[in-house]
Amino acid sequence: MEEDTPQNSIGMKNKQSSSNRWSWYRRNGKTQVKDLLVDSPVNGLELFVVRRYPRRQIVSESYTGPIAAAAGRDETGSVGLVLWGEDVDKISPGDVIRVQNGWCRSRNGQLVVSSGRYGRLLLIEA
Repeated sequence: MEEDTPQNSIGMKNKQSSSNRWSWYRRNGKTQVKDLLVDSPVNGLELFVVRRYPRRQIVSESYTGPIAAAAGRDETGSVGLVLWGEDVDKISPGDVIRVQNGWCRSRNGQLVVSSGRYGRLLLIEA
C-alpha cells in the first residue's frame, strides 16, 4: 500500500522532504547562510554587511524607487543582498542586520536574499 502523500492545488504530489524543510529553523529560531534554500522564505537571518554597491533608481510596473545590491556574511558563508527603498540609505558596510519575512533566490548561481515587499530588514548594530 502506498503512503498517502498530500497534494498541492494543481493535484501534484508534494515531496515528503518539503514538510521537514524548516525543521532546523524551528529548532534553533535562527537561520544561517548555510541553511538557505533557493525560492524559500528567510526569517531571522543575521548578517554582517561587507559591501554596499551604488544606489540605482528603478521604474517598473511593480516597484518604483531606489534599489542597491550589497554583500553580507555570517560565520557559515556569504550571500548577496537586495536593498529596497529606505533600506538603501539606512544600511552601510560594517552594519549587522536581520532579515525578517524575506526571500532567497539564485542569481547567476549565487544566493541572494532580500526583505522583499512584505518583509523587514532590521538594523541590529551600526
